[in-house]
Amino acid sequence: MENTVYTKIYAPPHLNKREILRYAGVRGDAPELEALIDACIAEAEREVACKVCFAYFSVKSDGETLDLGFTKTNSVHLRKNLLGCESIVLFAATVGLGIDRLITRYSKVSPVKALIFQAIGAERIESLCEVFACDVQKECDESGLTVRPRFSPGYGDLPLEIQKEIFAVLDCPRKIGLSLNSSLLMSPTKSVTAIIGITSE
Repeated sequence: MENTVYTKIYAPPHLNKREILRYAGVRGDAPELEALIDACIAEAEREVACKVCFAYFSVKSDGETLDLGFTKTNSVHLRKNLLGCESIVLFAATVGLGIDRLITRYSKVSPVKALIFQAIGAERIESLCEVFACDVQKECDESGLTVRPRFSPGYGDLPLEIQKEIFAVLDCPRKIGLSLNSSLLMSPTKSVTAIIGITSE
């Protein structure tokens, strides 16, 4: 039902070590880091809590202003992304505070471990978003619809200020324990908000 906020709890998605290395700034294989990364992954796995909240909205455009159902924007880049879309799914995803705690703890005693946990957190939230997007696509397939790549506040000319409306309409703090501070920073930090366009084209 449109505008109803749904919540999903996911098991941690399949983990991609190559992506963790990439997020850590390591090029190619790094056998010397293998044991350390495996130890960090094992520690992080106990802390990850994957949650998503989302809602569907109709989308309209008068050529300049994009009406997303929960707010309006003049973002040119988002309008191009949603060209031909009749609706969107708005979502917020997080892997929980556990990774943040590990980063904070190890930043004081082991900067290398802290960096690896940063990379693990980045890989975990991206993997969660991909799994959710695949779920949306599977649902759309049944209706002969397709989805556009997700688009987040801060991409292109879509302002971060739209986060306020996203958090309000999705009720992120209550639904998935995700908060937004006055500087528009999310907590937990390994979290994403985004818009996915849905089209029959």
